[in-house]
Amino acid sequence: MKVKFLISIVFFFLAGSVVAQSAATEAYIRQYKNLAIAEMQRTGVPAAIKLAQAILESQSGSSSLAMTANNHFGIKCKTEWTGSRVFQDDDEKGECFRVYPSVEQSYRDHSDFLRNRPYYADLFKLDPLDTKGWAWGLKKAGYATNPAYPQRLLSIIRDYNLEQYNEAVVIGRRPAASDGKQDVSLVQQKETETEENDVLFHRNSIFPRGIFHINRSRVVFALAGTNLNDLLRQYDVTSEDLMDFNELSELKTLTESRLIFLEKKLKKSNKIFRIAQQGETWKDISQFEGVRLDYLLIYNEVTQAETMIPAGQKIRLQPLSDINGKWSGTH
Repeated sequence: MKVKFLISIVFFFLAGSVVAQSAATEAYIRQYKNLAIAEMQRTGVPAAIKLAQAILESQSGSSSLAMTANNHFGIKCKTEWTGSRVFQDDDEKGECFRVYPSVEQSYRDHSDFLRNRPYYADLFKLDPLDTKGWAWGLKKAGYATNPAYPQRLLSIIRDYNLEQYNEAVVIGRRPAASDGKQDVSLVQQKETETEENDVLFHRNSIFPRGIFHINRSRVVFALAGTNLNDLLRQYDVTSEDLMDFNELSELKTLTESRLIFLEKKLKKSNKIFRIAQQGETWKDISQFEGVRLDYLLIYNEVTQAETMIPAGQKIRLQPLSDINGKWSGTH
């Protein structure tokens, strides 16, 4: 009888632990699902895969790396990383991991990490709804050393119905569990900024509110209707500088939302390239990546900033002399 009682007590606590972990994961998904969807729209990394990786790598946001470094994907420093660092034991003792100013930056860097490294290139040839292909492809490309990594990702995706967030992008529908109302196209939603969890969504991209950094330069995301002269007083910058930093011919009220740099953009990025999205211009890419427009045109041998960019074109963010042989290593 005593043994049965002890077994019952152990079972009770284990069951309670599982329920608590499930509740924490569901809360994590509610908090970051829109961020994963926005990143899928921006780069093509499936939202279901991104959420599953984040849940697994960060223990639903509760790991020490997530809580102290905002690193939700376990991405290590690598030679190109110039940001803050933290050291923790992983495959080896005292390994270097990236530190982000926000969770949003961790999600964005994870997308760029996959998109810009050649050994992940085959993943982007897959159907974005092919979660099994993505899960096994990540393992094959060396993202994780755990031999059960694909199975663990797929288990999380299945248990929490994460594929609905891929469908939200590919099929153009809201996830079924969002509000129970009729499906609504995300194409229209992403054209008008929405504010949730202190984040702004716009044109396949996502930005925090207030001042943040792109390529180490200070920038804000100004909403349509903002008078740029108001920013002069708010951020203590001259009209001449604001126009120079953003390649503007005049200061006026914005008719559409856009990034506004508060200091001069750098001549090149730490990233090698960007994949152009539908409808992006050279000026868009200059702002999104924080690289001065004149240098961006030189790197890509373009003479006119008004030249149309085909979706999917690889845009250099560094001179060719810097690119050759620079990227190596895995996750």
